[in-house]
Amino acid sequence: MSSTNPSEADQAEDLYFNSNPPPKDLDKHVALARDFINFQTQEGRRVVLITSGGTTVPLVRFIDNFSAGTRGATSAEYFLESGYAVLFLHRQFSLLPFSRHYSHATDCFLDFLREGPNGSVVARDEDAGKMLHVLRQYREARDRNMLLVLPFVSISDYLHELRSITRLMRPLGPHGLLYLAAAVSDFFVPPERMSEHKIQSTDAADAVMKASKTASADVTTDEETFDNFDSSPSVPRSKRLVVDLDPVPKFLKNLVEGWSSQAMIISFKLETDPTILVHKARYSLDRYQHHLVIGNLLSTRKWEVVFVAPNMQDRWIRLPINRRKSTVDGPAPLDLTVADQPLDPKSLPEGEPDIEIESLIIPAVEDLHSGYIKAYDETKGRA
Repeated sequence: MSSTNPSEADQAEDLYFNSNPPPKDLDKHVALARDFINFQTQEGRRVVLITSGGTTVPLVRFIDNFSAGTRGATSAEYFLESGYAVLFLHRQFSLLPFSRHYSHATDCFLDFLREGPNGSVVARDEDAGKMLHVLRQYREARDRNMLLVLPFVSISDYLHELRSITRLMRPLGPHGLLYLAAAVSDFFVPPERMSEHKIQSTDAADAVMKASKTASADVTTDEETFDNFDSSPSVPRSKRLVVDLDPVPKFLKNLVEGWSSQAMIISFKLETDPTILVHKARYSLDRYQHHLVIGNLLSTRKWEVVFVAPNMQDRWIRLPINRRKSTVDGPAPLDLTVADQPLDPKSLPEGEPDIEIESLIIPAVEDLHSGYIKAYDETKGRA
């Protein structure tokens, strides 16, 4: 395929980044990321860049991606628990580590609080213990400079930030880890085709323009023009919005071969069809030559994922379906399950699992990363 040709990939990269302007805060974010990475290098820590949330495609209005950033925000907490410094590149207003426990709740955040003595604000009694635990974890991460949070909005913002930050991670060598959990748009509108003004929902503007050219002082338009709920089965083309989108260039190969070539790179694959999940994950792995694809199905993503890696049997990481919060002998065992088939969604119990699948994903990723560093060091030693 032409997209696997490095020279063509470089040309596509140059064309995209030269024609799509960087976000206004890019220089500020790069400076923060550089200081953060340098500090972690001096401390001898591993650094993981987590991308999280969806990307928008501006159209004056915009097309958005389905993603609240749950996987990324949750994973960040478990990476911190494992001793990684976390550079969290997230969609603005998507879920954040630690605050996700309250910002994503069904209750309003203010419902967790009450007025205390002398006009103070305190957590309500039933939430105080958990809130204090989460607050301490957050403060420890920030006080030890182990968490840096940087936002993006559009697909162009995301790609500029990703390229700049991954290049900064080069000095980390194999101790850098890229955990690409963001839901990235597949299509975009090039700047030269961007609409300058608000996209009209009807042809009312045309009607006004035509009427203004008549001798009559009264402007009249057909009432149907303003009807957004036209139930007629055939909608005139003049009332449709037809958007011509270009495919977003696939930069994963550029990342693997150039931006941060020594880091361990993990991508994600979300599918709705269980018959193609592993096949699509394996195809991505073979095409881009990175280190791990974590596949998940929309219907079971909170219960299981599959690890697809080179020279490794596919591994399903799965929560025990009969898991209970506690047993006489303590928590039920949590194991990596090797299976040939994904779970049947109909076999799952009602409601959410009582533990988070990321509590299994991150230790498994850490083991693979340790193996990657060891193999890299051995190869370097032989050289």
